[in-house]
Amino acid sequence: MLEREIAKAVAILRAGGLVAFPTETVYGLGADARNPGAVAKIFAAKGRPQTHPVIVHLAEAGQLEEWAWPVPESARRLAARFWPGPLTLILRRRPSVPDAVTGGQETVGLRVPAHPMAQRLLRAFGGGIAAPSANRFGRLSPTTAQHVEAELDGAVDLILDGGPCPVGIESTIADCSGERPTLLRPGHITRQALEEALGLPVEAADAGAPRAPGRLPAHYAPLTPLVLVDSAALVGLAARTPPERVAVLARSDPPPDAPHLVWVKAPEDPAGFARELYAHLRQLDRSGCSVILVEEPPPAPEWAAVLDRLTRAAAGSPPLAA
Repeated sequence: MLEREIAKAVAILRAGGLVAFPTETVYGLGADARNPGAVAKIFAAKGRPQTHPVIVHLAEAGQLEEWAWPVPESARRLAARFWPGPLTLILRRRPSVPDAVTGGQETVGLRVPAHPMAQRLLRAFGGGIAAPSANRFGRLSPTTAQHVEAELDGAVDLILDGGPCPVGIESTIADCSGERPTLLRPGHITRQALEEALGLPVEAADAGAPRAPGRLPAHYAPLTPLVLVDSAALVGLAARTPPERVAVLARSDPPPDAPHLVWVKAPEDPAGFARELYAHLRQLDRSGCSVILVEEPPPAPEWAAVLDRLTRAAAGSPPLAA
């Protein structure tokens, strides 16, 4: 059954169609990265700006030089340490890489995913698959096939169901196209892990950094307004907002006698919280509440990726009334 699905997916990709498939991070909306017309369908399905680059997924690190040149030692070290895995490398592109993939930039984002279904698809296809998250632009990323179907039904030719994504948030993005490695987007692989692999500091992104996915101020957002709330103030703030129904995502149990609260208790560890984050926010987004209050994560390095996603998710929401 799976072999038939993979073969069908490969045929669709080679014909210029779209296939949604699981990675360890989130589900991707894939097209043949060498086919500008196919890549354009990704942008149309997502409502994605044409200047916003997409990540090219490869089966193995040995394909790097087909897409990027030069490949610096820093990139080779990171690829050797973290691929297959949730790390995207930004490198100087080969002239043959289509502008549709890079957003017109001279850099390209490359990743070797670890998910077994993604690996089977990539090896059967034999080339690069351009694949941003399989959702409408700026909205919550999908971590199940059902999320993709609910959001992109009719816009994708095939959805490969590989179950829930085990990481649950988008890949770490490291820029190795300049003189020094730079962190463009935090993820499951932390800055500290990158620095340990390289043996040198990883800089923060500045205004001159290449455009990369997930770096807009407002992103990863549910339709319901989302507000980050300090842990100490969460229960009091949630309790004083009736008669409106309030949704809460927290790492603690709900208070007693608060029927107007739709409370979801998230895992207390950062990896578990991240894995369930988008599924929980989708659940709360469907609850009919007027606002989603999210307990702010601790200010610790291991929570940096979760805080990044939540800060961007909250950026477009109005503040709570005093």
